[in-house]
Amino acid sequence: MELLDNLALGFSQAFVLHNLLFCMLGVFLGTAVGVLPGIGPTASIALLLPLTFTFDDSVTGIIMLAGIYYGAQYGGSTTAILLNIPGESSSAVTAIDGHPMARQGRAGVALAAAALGSFFAGLVGTFVLAAAAAPLATAALTFGSAEMFAVVVLGLVASIALASGSTVKALAMIVLGILLGMIGQDLYTAVPRFTFGVRELWAGLSFVAVAVAVFGIAEILKNLHDPRTRVRVAAKVENLWPTREDRRRMVGPVLRATGLGSVLGVLPGGGHVLASYGAYAVEKRISKHPEQFGRGAIEGVAGPESANNAAAQTSFVPLLALGLPAHPVMALLLSALIVQGIQPGPSVMSDQPELVWGLIASMFIGNALLLVLNLPLIRLWVKLLDVPYSVMFPAIIAFACLGTYAVDQNPFHVVVMAVLGVGAFVLIRCGCEPAPLLLGFVLGPLLEDHLRRALLISHGDPTVFLTRPISAALLVVAALALVIAMLPAIRRKRDEVFVEDD
Repeated sequence: MELLDNLALGFSQAFVLHNLLFCMLGVFLGTAVGVLPGIGPTASIALLLPLTFTFDDSVTGIIMLAGIYYGAQYGGSTTAILLNIPGESSSAVTAIDGHPMARQGRAGVALAAAALGSFFAGLVGTFVLAAAAAPLATAALTFGSAEMFAVVVLGLVASIALASGSTVKALAMIVLGILLGMIGQDLYTAVPRFTFGVRELWAGLSFVAVAVAVFGIAEILKNLHDPRTRVRVAAKVENLWPTREDRRRMVGPVLRATGLGSVLGVLPGGGHVLASYGAYAVEKRISKHPEQFGRGAIEGVAGPESANNAAAQTSFVPLLALGLPAHPVMALLLSALIVQGIQPGPSVMSDQPELVWGLIASMFIGNALLLVLNLPLIRLWVKLLDVPYSVMFPAIIAFACLGTYAVDQNPFHVVVMAVLGVGAFVLIRCGCEPAPLLLGFVLGPLLEDHLRRALLISHGDPTVFLTRPISAALLVVAALALVIAMLPAIRRKRDEVFVEDD
Protein backbone atom coordinates (compact mmCIF):
# COMPACT_ATOMS: atom_id res chain seq x y z
CA MET A 1 0.00 0.00 0.00
CA GLU A 2 2.88 2.33 0.73
CA LEU A 3 4.13 1.97 -2.84
CA LEU A 4 0.68 2.83 -4.21
CA ASP A 5 0.44 5.86 -1.92
CA ASN A 6 3.87 7.04 -3.07
CA LEU A 7 2.97 6.58 -6.74
CA ALA A 8 -0.27 8.49 -6.17
CA LEU A 9 1.79 11.33 -4.71
CA GLY A 10 4.13 11.17 -7.69
CA PHE A 11 1.38 11.26 -10.30
CA SER A 12 -0.24 14.18 -8.51
CA GLN A 13 3.04 16.03 -9.14
CA ALA A 14 3.68 14.73 -12.64
CA PHE A 15 0.17 15.57 -13.92
CA VAL A 16 0.52 19.23 -13.04
CA LEU A 17 0.18 21.00 -16.40
CA HIS A 18 3.59 22.67 -16.52
CA ASN A 19 5.35 19.47 -15.35
CA LEU A 20 3.53 17.51 -18.04
CA LEU A 21 4.52 20.03 -20.71
CA PHE A 22 8.17 20.04 -19.67
CA CYS A 23 8.18 16.23 -19.58
CA MET A 24 6.93 16.24 -23.18
CA LEU A 25 9.52 18.87 -24.10
CA GLY A 26 12.26 16.80 -22.47
CA VAL A 27 11.49 13.53 -24.26
CA PHE A 28 11.07 15.36 -27.59
CA LEU A 29 14.39 17.15 -27.21
CA GLY A 30 15.99 13.91 -26.04
CA THR A 31 14.80 12.06 -29.12
CA ALA A 32 15.95 14.91 -31.36
CA VAL A 33 19.45 15.09 -29.88
CA GLY A 34 19.67 11.31 -29.97
CA VAL A 35 18.78 11.28 -33.68
CA LEU A 36 21.43 13.89 -34.47
CA PRO A 37 24.86 12.20 -34.46
CA GLY A 38 27.29 14.15 -32.38
CA ILE A 39 24.80 15.84 -30.05
CA GLY A 40 24.09 13.54 -27.13
CA PRO A 41 22.24 13.95 -23.84
CA THR A 42 25.39 14.95 -21.95
CA ALA A 43 26.00 18.04 -24.09
CA SER A 44 22.30 18.88 -24.26
CA ILE A 45 21.73 18.64 -20.51
CA ALA A 46 24.89 20.64 -19.84
CA LEU A 47 23.59 23.43 -22.11
CA LEU A 48 20.08 23.40 -20.62
CA LEU A 49 21.19 23.04 -17.00
CA PRO A 50 21.25 26.82 -16.28
CA LEU A 51 17.68 27.10 -17.62
CA THR A 52 16.36 24.78 -14.91
CA PHE A 53 17.71 27.04 -12.18
CA THR A 54 15.12 29.66 -13.16
CA PHE A 55 12.20 27.30 -12.49
CA ASP A 56 10.22 27.99 -9.32
CA ASP A 57 9.71 24.26 -8.81
CA SER A 58 12.81 22.04 -8.75
CA VAL A 59 10.67 19.04 -9.75
CA THR A 60 9.95 20.63 -13.13
CA GLY A 61 13.60 21.05 -14.06
CA ILE A 62 14.60 17.54 -13.00
CA ILE A 63 11.66 16.04 -14.90
CA MET A 64 12.72 17.84 -18.11
CA LEU A 65 16.40 16.87 -17.78
CA ALA A 66 15.49 13.23 -17.06
CA GLY A 67 13.22 13.23 -20.13
CA ILE A 68 16.11 14.41 -22.29
CA TYR A 69 18.24 11.55 -20.99
CA TYR A 70 15.94 8.59 -21.53
CA GLY A 71 14.53 10.14 -24.71
CA ALA A 72 18.05 10.20 -26.15
CA GLN A 73 18.44 6.49 -25.38
CA TYR A 74 15.72 5.84 -27.94
CA GLY A 75 16.70 8.55 -30.40
CA GLY A 76 20.28 7.30 -30.60
CA SER A 77 19.05 4.15 -32.31
CA THR A 78 17.59 6.06 -35.27
CA THR A 79 20.86 7.11 -36.89
CA ALA A 80 22.39 3.77 -35.88
CA ILE A 81 19.70 1.99 -37.91
CA LEU A 82 19.41 4.39 -40.84
CA LEU A 83 22.96 5.69 -41.25
CA ASN A 84 25.12 3.24 -39.25
CA ILE A 85 26.17 6.15 -37.00
CA PRO A 86 25.23 5.57 -33.35
CA GLY A 87 24.07 8.71 -31.61
CA GLU A 88 24.93 7.18 -28.25
CA SER A 89 27.53 4.67 -27.02
CA SER A 90 24.78 2.24 -26.04
CA SER A 91 23.33 2.47 -29.58
CA ALA A 92 26.52 1.26 -31.24
CA VAL A 93 25.47 -2.38 -30.98
CA THR A 94 22.06 -1.57 -32.52
CA ALA A 95 23.81 -0.64 -35.76
CA ILE A 96 25.19 -4.17 -36.16
CA ASP A 97 21.79 -5.58 -37.19
CA GLY A 98 19.69 -2.43 -37.47
CA HIS A 99 21.61 -1.01 -40.43
CA PRO A 100 21.52 -4.27 -42.43
CA MET A 101 17.74 -4.32 -41.86
CA ALA A 102 17.55 -0.79 -43.30
CA ARG A 103 19.55 -1.89 -46.34
CA GLN A 104 17.07 -4.74 -46.83
CA GLY A 105 14.13 -2.30 -46.89
CA ARG A 106 13.10 -3.12 -43.32
CA ALA A 107 14.08 0.17 -41.70
CA GLY A 108 10.52 0.76 -40.52
CA VAL A 109 10.41 -2.64 -38.87
CA ALA A 110 13.74 -2.00 -37.15
CA LEU A 111 12.64 1.41 -35.87
CA ALA A 112 9.32 -0.01 -34.68
CA ALA A 113 11.12 -2.86 -32.91
CA ALA A 114 13.37 -0.31 -31.20
CA ALA A 115 10.39 1.83 -30.17
CA LEU A 116 8.31 -1.05 -28.82
CA GLY A 117 11.23 -2.67 -27.01
CA SER A 118 12.25 0.67 -25.54
CA PHE A 119 8.70 1.39 -24.37
CA PHE A 120 8.24 -1.95 -22.61
CA ALA A 121 11.72 -1.93 -21.08
CA GLY A 122 11.32 1.68 -19.95
CA LEU A 123 8.09 0.87 -18.15
CA VAL A 124 9.58 -2.20 -16.48
CA GLY A 125 12.75 -0.33 -15.54
CA THR A 126 10.70 2.46 -14.00
CA PHE A 127 8.61 -0.05 -12.06
CA VAL A 128 11.81 -1.66 -10.77
CA LEU A 129 13.02 1.79 -9.70
CA ALA A 130 9.73 2.44 -7.91
CA ALA A 131 9.33 -0.96 -6.27
CA ALA A 132 12.88 -1.99 -5.40
CA ALA A 133 15.01 1.13 -5.07
CA ALA A 134 16.20 0.40 -1.54
CA PRO A 135 17.12 -3.32 -2.04
CA LEU A 136 18.85 -2.62 -5.36
CA ALA A 137 20.78 0.28 -3.87
CA THR A 138 21.91 -1.99 -1.04
CA ALA A 139 23.09 -4.60 -3.55
CA ALA A 140 25.01 -2.00 -5.54
CA LEU A 141 26.58 -0.71 -2.35
CA THR A 142 28.22 -4.10 -1.75
CA PHE A 143 30.20 -3.74 -4.97
CA GLY A 144 33.55 -2.18 -4.17
CA SER A 145 36.27 -1.25 -6.61
CA ALA A 146 37.52 -4.84 -6.86
CA GLU A 147 34.06 -6.08 -7.85
CA MET A 148 33.53 -3.25 -10.33
CA PHE A 149 36.91 -4.00 -11.92
CA ALA A 150 35.83 -7.62 -12.36
CA VAL A 151 32.47 -6.56 -13.83
CA VAL A 152 34.20 -4.37 -16.43
CA VAL A 153 36.67 -7.15 -17.31
CA LEU A 154 33.78 -9.56 -17.81
CA GLY A 155 31.99 -7.03 -20.00
CA LEU A 156 35.07 -6.52 -22.16
CA VAL A 157 35.63 -10.24 -22.59
CA ALA A 158 31.96 -10.75 -23.44
CA SER A 159 32.27 -8.18 -26.22
CA ILE A 160 34.40 -10.66 -28.17
CA ALA A 161 31.10 -12.29 -29.13
CA LEU A 162 30.28 -9.13 -31.10
CA ALA A 163 33.31 -9.39 -33.37
CA SER A 164 33.50 -11.54 -36.47
CA GLY A 165 36.59 -13.54 -37.29
CA SER A 166 39.68 -13.79 -35.13
CA THR A 167 39.41 -13.69 -31.35
CA VAL A 168 42.95 -12.31 -31.20
CA LYS A 169 41.95 -9.39 -33.41
CA ALA A 170 38.93 -8.73 -31.21
CA LEU A 171 41.17 -8.67 -28.13
CA ALA A 172 43.58 -6.36 -29.94
CA MET A 173 40.75 -3.96 -30.74
CA ILE A 174 39.67 -3.97 -27.08
CA VAL A 175 43.21 -3.14 -25.99
CA LEU A 176 43.45 -0.39 -28.62
CA GLY A 177 40.17 1.06 -27.36
CA ILE A 178 41.46 1.03 -23.77
CA LEU A 179 44.66 2.79 -24.86
CA LEU A 180 42.65 5.46 -26.67
CA GLY A 181 40.55 5.91 -23.55
CA MET A 182 43.69 6.54 -21.46
CA ILE A 183 44.73 9.55 -23.54
CA GLY A 184 44.63 12.71 -21.44
CA GLN A 185 45.48 13.74 -17.90
CA ASP A 186 45.99 11.07 -15.28
CA LEU A 187 43.00 10.94 -12.94
CA TYR A 188 45.09 10.96 -9.76
CA THR A 189 48.22 12.94 -10.68
CA ALA A 190 46.92 15.16 -13.54
CA VAL A 191 50.05 14.25 -15.54
CA PRO A 192 49.34 14.23 -19.32
CA ARG A 193 49.57 10.76 -20.91
CA PHE A 194 49.91 9.85 -24.59
CA THR A 195 49.32 13.46 -25.59
CA PHE A 196 52.60 13.88 -27.56
CA GLY A 197 52.75 17.52 -26.59
CA VAL A 198 49.32 18.32 -28.04
CA ARG A 199 47.54 20.40 -25.43
CA GLU A 200 44.08 19.68 -26.90
CA LEU A 201 44.53 16.02 -25.95
CA TRP A 202 44.87 16.79 -22.24
CA ALA A 203 41.10 16.42 -21.84
CA GLY A 204 41.14 13.08 -23.68
CA LEU A 205 39.46 12.04 -26.90
CA SER A 206 35.81 12.93 -27.44
CA PHE A 207 33.49 9.92 -27.52
CA VAL A 208 31.52 11.57 -30.30
CA ALA A 209 34.66 11.92 -32.45
CA VAL A 210 35.63 8.28 -31.87
CA ALA A 211 32.14 6.85 -32.42
CA VAL A 212 31.45 8.85 -35.58
CA ALA A 213 34.93 8.00 -36.92
CA VAL A 214 34.82 4.23 -36.47
CA PHE A 215 31.18 3.72 -37.40
CA GLY A 216 30.51 6.53 -39.86
CA ILE A 217 33.63 7.82 -41.61
CA ALA A 218 35.22 4.37 -41.86
CA GLU A 219 32.03 2.94 -43.36
CA ILE A 220 31.93 5.69 -45.98
CA LEU A 221 35.59 5.15 -46.86
CA LYS A 222 34.99 1.42 -47.18
CA ASN A 223 32.14 1.96 -49.63
CA LEU A 224 34.10 4.52 -51.62
CA HIS A 225 37.10 2.20 -51.82
CA ASP A 226 35.20 -0.80 -53.15
CA PRO A 227 32.11 -0.06 -55.30
CA ARG A 228 31.01 -3.67 -54.90
CA THR A 229 30.33 -3.04 -51.21
CA ARG A 230 28.53 0.22 -51.91
CA VAL A 231 25.01 -0.85 -51.06
CA ARG A 232 22.65 2.03 -51.71
CA VAL A 233 20.99 3.00 -48.46
CA ALA A 234 17.89 4.21 -50.25
CA ALA A 235 15.36 1.46 -50.57
CA LYS A 236 11.61 1.11 -50.83
CA VAL A 237 10.17 0.48 -47.42
CA GLU A 238 6.93 -1.40 -47.83
CA ASN A 239 6.15 -2.44 -44.27
CA LEU A 240 6.51 -0.15 -41.28
CA TRP A 241 5.24 -2.61 -38.71
CA PRO A 242 6.73 -5.91 -37.49
CA THR A 243 5.05 -9.01 -38.88
CA ARG A 244 3.62 -11.72 -36.65
CA GLU A 245 6.87 -13.68 -37.05
CA ASP A 246 8.90 -10.58 -36.17
CA ARG A 247 6.82 -10.01 -33.04
CA ARG A 248 7.24 -13.64 -32.04
CA ARG A 249 11.01 -13.37 -32.39
CA MET A 250 11.06 -10.12 -30.41
CA VAL A 251 9.27 -11.34 -27.28
CA GLY A 252 12.07 -13.44 -25.78
CA PRO A 253 14.90 -10.97 -26.46
CA VAL A 254 12.87 -8.04 -25.09
CA LEU A 255 12.05 -9.89 -21.87
CA ARG A 256 15.59 -11.17 -21.31
CA ALA A 257 17.21 -7.84 -22.18
CA THR A 258 14.82 -5.92 -19.95
CA GLY A 259 15.81 -8.05 -16.98
CA LEU A 260 19.51 -7.75 -17.79
CA GLY A 261 19.32 -4.00 -18.29
CA SER A 262 17.35 -3.47 -15.08
CA VAL A 263 20.10 -5.17 -13.08
CA LEU A 264 23.15 -3.67 -14.82
CA GLY A 265 21.69 -0.18 -14.81
CA VAL A 266 21.92 -0.09 -11.02
CA LEU A 267 25.67 -0.67 -11.02
CA PRO A 268 27.60 2.60 -11.06
CA GLY A 269 29.58 3.12 -14.25
CA GLY A 270 28.42 2.46 -17.80
CA GLY A 271 25.63 0.01 -16.95
CA HIS A 272 23.57 1.00 -19.99
CA VAL A 273 26.54 0.32 -22.28
CA LEU A 274 27.27 -3.05 -20.70
CA ALA A 275 23.56 -3.92 -20.84
CA SER A 276 23.31 -3.20 -24.55
CA TYR A 277 26.41 -5.23 -25.47
CA GLY A 278 25.54 -7.98 -22.99
CA ALA A 279 22.02 -8.39 -24.36
CA TYR A 280 23.36 -8.76 -27.89
CA ALA A 281 25.91 -11.35 -26.78
CA VAL A 282 23.26 -13.34 -24.91
CA GLU A 283 20.84 -13.39 -27.84
CA LYS A 284 23.53 -14.45 -30.28
CA ARG A 285 24.74 -17.22 -28.00
CA ILE A 286 21.31 -18.76 -27.41
CA SER A 287 19.93 -18.25 -30.92
CA LYS A 288 19.20 -21.28 -33.07
CA HIS A 289 20.34 -19.23 -36.08
CA PRO A 290 23.38 -17.21 -34.96
CA GLU A 291 24.44 -16.85 -38.59
CA GLN A 292 21.65 -14.28 -39.02
CA PHE A 293 23.23 -11.91 -36.51
CA GLY A 294 25.09 -9.12 -38.23
CA ARG A 295 22.90 -9.55 -41.31
CA GLY A 296 19.64 -8.08 -40.07
CA ALA A 297 18.35 -10.20 -37.17
CA ILE A 298 15.50 -8.39 -35.44
CA GLU A 299 16.64 -9.89 -32.13
CA GLY A 300 19.84 -7.86 -32.51
CA VAL A 301 17.76 -4.66 -32.49
CA ALA A 302 15.01 -5.43 -29.98
CA GLY A 303 17.34 -6.92 -27.34
CA PRO A 304 19.99 -4.18 -27.05
CA GLU A 305 17.45 -1.35 -27.30
CA SER A 306 15.37 -2.91 -24.52
CA ALA A 307 18.45 -3.42 -22.37
CA ASN A 308 19.80 0.12 -22.64
CA ASN A 309 16.39 1.70 -21.98
CA ALA A 310 15.77 -0.47 -18.91
CA ALA A 311 19.24 0.45 -17.67
CA ALA A 312 18.54 4.13 -18.34
CA GLN A 313 15.67 4.01 -15.87
CA THR A 314 17.33 1.95 -13.14
CA SER A 315 20.52 4.06 -13.29
CA PHE A 316 18.54 6.57 -11.23
CA VAL A 317 18.67 4.14 -8.27
CA PRO A 318 22.28 4.84 -7.19
CA LEU A 319 21.75 8.55 -7.90
CA LEU A 320 18.66 8.97 -5.74
CA ALA A 321 19.38 6.37 -3.05
CA LEU A 322 23.15 6.76 -2.71
CA GLY A 323 23.97 10.12 -4.27
CA LEU A 324 26.28 8.20 -6.61
CA PRO A 325 26.11 9.11 -10.33
CA ALA A 326 26.37 6.11 -12.62
CA HIS A 327 27.73 8.09 -15.60
CA PRO A 328 28.26 11.69 -16.80
CA VAL A 329 24.55 12.38 -17.40
CA MET A 330 23.74 11.33 -13.85
CA ALA A 331 26.57 13.54 -12.63
CA LEU A 332 24.91 16.52 -14.34
CA LEU A 333 21.57 15.64 -12.75
CA LEU A 334 23.33 15.33 -9.39
CA SER A 335 24.74 18.84 -9.80
CA ALA A 336 21.28 20.15 -10.72
CA LEU A 337 19.83 18.63 -7.53
CA ILE A 338 22.60 20.05 -5.36
CA VAL A 339 22.17 23.54 -6.81
CA GLN A 340 18.48 23.28 -5.98
CA GLY A 341 19.44 22.54 -2.38
CA ILE A 342 18.70 18.81 -2.58
CA GLN A 343 21.32 16.27 -1.51
CA PRO A 344 20.55 12.83 -2.99
CA GLY A 345 21.18 9.99 -0.56
CA PRO A 346 19.45 7.49 1.72
CA SER A 347 17.24 10.19 3.27
CA VAL A 348 16.09 11.90 0.07
CA MET A 349 13.00 9.71 -0.27
CA SER A 350 11.74 10.79 3.14
CA ASP A 351 12.95 14.39 2.98
CA GLN A 352 11.88 15.12 -0.63
CA PRO A 353 9.12 12.59 -1.50
CA GLU A 354 7.46 14.97 -3.98
CA LEU A 355 10.67 15.24 -5.99
CA VAL A 356 11.56 11.53 -5.99
CA TRP A 357 8.11 10.16 -6.70
CA GLY A 358 7.23 12.98 -9.07
CA LEU A 359 10.32 12.08 -11.09
CA ILE A 360 9.47 8.36 -11.05
CA ALA A 361 5.85 9.01 -12.09
CA SER A 362 7.03 11.30 -14.90
CA MET A 363 9.07 8.39 -16.28
CA PHE A 364 5.91 6.33 -16.78
CA ILE A 365 4.35 9.29 -18.59
CA GLY A 366 7.54 10.03 -20.54
CA ASN A 367 7.83 6.48 -21.87
CA ALA A 368 4.23 6.60 -23.07
CA LEU A 369 4.92 9.94 -24.74
CA LEU A 370 8.00 8.48 -26.44
CA LEU A 371 5.90 5.74 -28.01
CA VAL A 372 3.16 8.16 -29.08
CA LEU A 373 5.65 10.64 -30.53
CA ASN A 374 8.02 8.25 -32.28
CA LEU A 375 5.85 5.60 -33.91
CA PRO A 376 4.07 8.17 -36.14
CA LEU A 377 7.46 9.68 -37.00
CA ILE A 378 8.84 6.39 -38.39
CA ARG A 379 7.72 7.35 -41.89
CA LEU A 380 9.57 10.63 -41.51
CA TRP A 381 12.80 8.90 -40.44
CA VAL A 382 12.70 6.36 -43.26
CA LYS A 383 12.40 9.21 -45.78
CA LEU A 384 16.14 9.58 -45.18
CA LEU A 385 16.52 6.34 -47.16
CA ASP A 386 15.32 8.05 -50.33
CA VAL A 387 18.46 10.17 -50.51
CA PRO A 388 20.90 8.80 -53.14
CA TYR A 389 24.33 7.74 -51.92
CA SER A 390 25.99 10.35 -54.13
CA VAL A 391 24.28 12.96 -51.98
CA MET A 392 24.34 10.94 -48.75
CA PHE A 393 28.16 10.56 -48.66
CA PRO A 394 29.04 14.26 -48.45
CA ALA A 395 25.95 15.02 -46.38
CA ILE A 396 26.89 12.46 -43.72
CA ILE A 397 30.47 13.72 -43.59
CA ALA A 398 29.33 17.35 -43.30
CA PHE A 399 26.77 16.49 -40.64
CA ALA A 400 29.27 14.37 -38.72
CA CYS A 401 31.76 17.26 -38.73
CA LEU A 402 29.07 19.69 -37.59
CA GLY A 403 27.86 17.39 -34.80
CA THR A 404 31.39 16.64 -33.61
CA TYR A 405 32.27 20.33 -33.58
CA ALA A 406 29.03 21.24 -31.77
CA VAL A 407 29.93 19.25 -28.66
CA ASP A 408 32.25 21.95 -27.32
CA GLN A 409 32.96 24.11 -30.39
CA ASN A 410 36.46 22.68 -30.72
CA PRO A 411 37.68 22.11 -34.32
CA PHE A 412 40.39 19.80 -33.00
CA HIS A 413 37.75 17.10 -32.44
CA VAL A 414 36.91 17.23 -36.15
CA VAL A 415 40.58 16.61 -36.97
CA VAL A 416 40.63 13.69 -34.52
CA MET A 417 37.50 12.29 -36.14
CA ALA A 418 39.11 12.42 -39.59
CA VAL A 419 42.36 10.79 -38.44
CA LEU A 420 40.57 8.04 -36.50
CA GLY A 421 38.19 7.47 -39.41
CA VAL A 422 41.11 6.72 -41.73
CA GLY A 423 42.72 4.53 -39.07
CA ALA A 424 39.48 2.62 -38.51
CA PHE A 425 39.13 2.08 -42.26
CA VAL A 426 42.61 0.52 -42.35
CA LEU A 427 41.73 -1.74 -39.41
CA ILE A 428 38.47 -2.83 -41.06
CA ARG A 429 40.40 -3.65 -44.22
CA CYS A 430 42.64 -5.85 -42.03
CA GLY A 431 39.61 -7.80 -40.81
CA CYS A 432 39.07 -6.06 -37.46
CA GLU A 433 35.68 -5.01 -36.10
CA PRO A 434 35.06 -1.57 -34.56
CA ALA A 435 32.52 -2.56 -31.86
CA PRO A 436 35.08 -4.00 -29.36
CA LEU A 437 37.26 -0.92 -29.87
CA LEU A 438 34.42 1.40 -28.92
CA LEU A 439 33.55 -0.66 -25.85
CA GLY A 440 37.19 -0.65 -24.77
CA PHE A 441 37.31 3.13 -25.25
CA VAL A 442 34.20 3.71 -23.13
CA LEU A 443 35.06 1.27 -20.34
CA GLY A 444 38.86 1.68 -20.35
CA PRO A 445 38.93 4.67 -17.97
CA LEU A 446 36.50 2.91 -15.66
CA LEU A 447 38.68 -0.20 -15.71
CA GLU A 448 41.78 1.78 -14.81
CA ASP A 449 40.01 3.79 -12.11
CA HIS A 450 38.70 0.76 -10.25
CA LEU A 451 41.99 -1.14 -10.68
CA ARG A 452 44.03 1.66 -9.12
CA ARG A 453 41.46 2.39 -6.43
CA ALA A 454 41.30 -1.28 -5.38
CA LEU A 455 45.10 -1.45 -5.21
CA LEU A 456 45.24 1.76 -3.17
CA ILE A 457 42.73 0.41 -0.69
CA SER A 458 44.62 -2.91 -0.42
CA HIS A 459 48.01 -1.13 -0.11
CA GLY A 460 49.19 -2.57 -3.42
CA ASP A 461 48.14 -6.18 -2.76
CA PRO A 462 46.94 -7.63 -6.12
CA THR A 463 45.33 -10.64 -4.44
CA VAL A 464 42.44 -8.38 -3.39
CA PHE A 465 40.71 -9.31 -6.66
CA LEU A 466 40.86 -13.02 -5.76
CA THR A 467 40.19 -12.88 -2.03
CA ARG A 468 36.83 -11.11 -2.44
CA PRO A 469 34.26 -13.77 -3.46
CA ILE A 470 32.21 -11.76 -5.96
CA SER A 471 35.27 -10.33 -7.68
CA ALA A 472 36.95 -13.73 -7.86
CA ALA A 473 33.82 -15.38 -9.28
CA LEU A 474 33.43 -12.74 -12.00
CA LEU A 475 37.09 -12.98 -13.00
CA VAL A 476 36.87 -16.78 -13.19
CA VAL A 477 33.83 -16.49 -15.46
CA ALA A 478 35.70 -13.98 -17.64
CA ALA A 479 38.73 -16.27 -17.87
CA LEU A 480 36.57 -19.27 -18.80
CA ALA A 481 34.76 -17.23 -21.44
CA LEU A 482 38.08 -16.16 -22.95
CA VAL A 483 39.45 -19.72 -23.00
CA ILE A 484 36.26 -21.06 -24.57
CA ALA A 485 36.26 -18.32 -27.23
CA MET A 486 39.83 -19.26 -28.21
CA LEU A 487 39.22 -23.01 -28.52
CA PRO A 488 39.76 -24.24 -32.11
CA ALA A 489 36.24 -25.66 -32.37
CA ILE A 490 34.70 -22.38 -31.24
CA ARG A 491 36.89 -20.41 -33.66
CA ARG A 492 35.74 -22.58 -36.54
CA LYS A 493 32.12 -22.09 -35.54
CA ARG A 494 32.65 -18.31 -35.37
CA ASP A 495 34.14 -18.33 -38.88
CA GLU A 496 31.13 -20.27 -40.16
CA VAL A 497 28.70 -17.90 -38.47
CA PHE A 498 30.26 -14.75 -39.90
CA VAL A 499 31.13 -16.05 -43.37
CA GLU A 500 29.95 -13.65 -46.07
CA ASP A 501 27.49 -14.67 -48.73
CA ASP A 502 28.76 -14.59 -52.27
